[in-house]
Amino acid sequence: MRAITIPEPGGPEALVWADVPDPQPAEGEVLIEVAASAVNRADLLQRQGFYDPPPGSSPYPGLECSGRISALGPGVHGWAVGDEVCALLAGGGYAEKVAVPAGQVLPVPSGVDLVTAAALPEVTCTVWSNVFMIAHLRPGETLLVHGGASGIGTMAIQLAKAVGARVAVTAGGPEKLARCAELGADILIDYREQDFVQEIRKATDGTGADVILDIIGAKYLQRNVKALAVSGRLAIIGLQGGVKAELNLAALMAKRAAITGAGLRARPLNEKAAIVAAVREHVWPLIANGQVRPIVDRLLPMADAAEAHRVVDASAHVGKVVLTV
Repeated sequence: MRAITIPEPGGPEALVWADVPDPQPAEGEVLIEVAASAVNRADLLQRQGFYDPPPGSSPYPGLECSGRISALGPGVHGWAVGDEVCALLAGGGYAEKVAVPAGQVLPVPSGVDLVTAAALPEVTCTVWSNVFMIAHLRPGETLLVHGGASGIGTMAIQLAKAVGARVAVTAGGPEKLARCAELGADILIDYREQDFVQEIRKATDGTGADVILDIIGAKYLQRNVKALAVSGRLAIIGLQGGVKAELNLAALMAKRAAITGAGLRARPLNEKAAIVAAVREHVWPLIANGQVRPIVDRLLPMADAAEAHRVVDASAHVGKVVLTV
């Protein structure tokens, strides 16, 4: 088969479409003939040499895919050869074939085509696990989403609105904010021109956000705590603004607030399977009835993964960039 390889870490040009050995499904795994994958910021970090795959995982980038099951490993039940699926991966999505634990496989939702389904696993699993399973966003609460026009952001807006929450977003510029508004965002904050702490307080009569979904990390830590409501929950899922910050713990304690940090890639298989099962139970019906939809900015051939990385690197997209085989 062919796959995107990274012979040496570097810029987008480090991604090389090359012949590699076919994967074989192990115990409890299925083999997927890939139709499409999608780009995540973790892929950019892996390309640069900063985010190695977990031990035993595929060395190729790609944390999600869609396609058809072409083989079943021993002990797999509930799936059949030919099933159209999408899957959450620890790696290997930028390839023509990938082996994946059966617990991380999802059927393609009703009303979604096979290629577009590649844009769903990572964002739905990330948002559902962090915003709902960990931060417990409830109807009537306010969610602040940093990077509202990103793949994660566009999904977070829709899921929060679907459960009856109020949604605030930060994004760069009026065009991206307009797209967020189309998806249901109630409070629009241009981080280039406005202070999100002031804006969220103004929009909530001084209360603040009950839950904040943060992709920035260190740069926003102190301001995020200021923006939280009493008993607020800050869920950190990205580190685009650095990894180290100073925090006034008294301010955190005064708000009886909680800070969590979580990723998906290195989690144990049983935890990933539980998240995928929860997404299938709670999110897939919302997609089937049209309340939630995948947002795809553009499709590019997988051999042009370098161009896709340039687009994501420049934040020149809304939603997901999908790679097709």
